[in-house]
Amino acid sequence: MSKAFTREIDAPDYEAPPPEAVGLPRGKNYITPAGYARLKAELRALVEDERPRVVQTVAWAASNGDRSENGDYLYGKKRLREIDRRVRFLIKRLEAADVVRAHARDTDQIFFGATVTVAGTAGERTVTIVGVDEVDASLGRISWISPMARALLKARAGDQVTLRSPAGVESLEVIDVRYEPLDTEAP
Repeated sequence: MSKAFTREIDAPDYEAPPPEAVGLPRGKNYITPAGYARLKAELRALVEDERPRVVQTVAWAASNGDRSENGDYLYGKKRLREIDRRVRFLIKRLEAADVVRAHARDTDQIFFGATVTVAGTAGERTVTIVGVDEVDASLGRISWISPMARALLKARAGDQVTLRSPAGVESLEVIDVRYEPLDTEAP
């Protein structure tokens, strides 16, 4: 039978990888304690709060009868699939997590968790090297696998590093290196 004559509801669920999973490194998931706590809190909220509410809505909608034109039922089932996909993703990320307590380091060399001030052609900027799940450009948090972090790793204050990125090649001078707790990390 042609695919054109099948209903979408009858088609088996295709489970594409979540958008968050594209481009993630295999193996260890380096993460700060604050990032680990945020992922656990999101997982707990999905499992204990949001999923039970959606299940209750789907059960109520299913009891109304005809499911083929029942928006609450169809949307609820779709939302349950999205929640379950995110829950599986979070569980895998937490299982692979390697929590790094970087604020306890006593070194002037740049490693995971360092907050680094650099000067380049665009002026001075401060970035913190964090895990893939914690990236936030507005807070200056960059992934340890980003081109900038890779260029900075193992450098010290006063060193010149070459940043090779899709935007081109730039020379950066490391001004300051420090290790400090992030958000909810304990000092």
